[in-house]
Amino acid sequence: MEMDSKRLQRRPSTRPPRWSFLIAVVFIGVLLSIMTETVTVGPRWAPLVIVGILMIPLTVAIFREHHSWTRRIAFTIITVLTIGLVISVLFLIYALFKHTETGTGLFRDAALLWIINIIVFAVWYWEIDQGGPLPRHIKQPGRPDFLFPQMASNVDAWADWIPTFSDYVFLAFNTSTAFSPTDTPVLSKRAKVLMVTQSSISLVVVAVLAARAISTA
Repeated sequence: MEMDSKRLQRRPSTRPPRWSFLIAVVFIGVLLSIMTETVTVGPRWAPLVIVGILMIPLTVAIFREHHSWTRRIAFTIITVLTIGLVISVLFLIYALFKHTETGTGLFRDAALLWIINIIVFAVWYWEIDQGGPLPRHIKQPGRPDFLFPQMASNVDAWADWIPTFSDYVFLAFNTSTAFSPTDTPVLSKRAKVLMVTQSSISLVVVAVLAARAISTA
């Protein structure tokens, strides 16, 4: 019995590190809560409260290692944040044409939405690639959605390389700035749909900024 208990204690946890996900989600909620109410649905604090409520079952599922429920709740959180992002972008366009917001406020909200766009889709990419963080963590990845340069390298030092959250942030940043992937080919259909959506949102936000700048020139 003593030996069995020691083995159980030494059994490595299959729980993938999700601190990056949790921090990113809270950060998105904070950014949404500091935007003006002309580009948000309801009170500004609503997104942060919704995220906080959803984080409770997510945290419980993570610590109990209920991986299927963890993923379902994670996708629910990301979907809610994505819907909030899209609605805010639509309100931003409305504010531009109806002049319901000052120039400074419009620039500020557009900049915040551009940053939120990057983080939201970085979370999406991190959650879907190769079947999710769990298969990557236990070294049993599924079919890749993105082909990172390290994965195609013949250098032995990159043989066991797996992407981390920062790699997906870099991918999302490139997509928002160049409106396309730069050094990382997109392989799956779902990743292509997400990338088209992110590029479109980024393009709209940049177009709003340009239109406002021209109108005030």
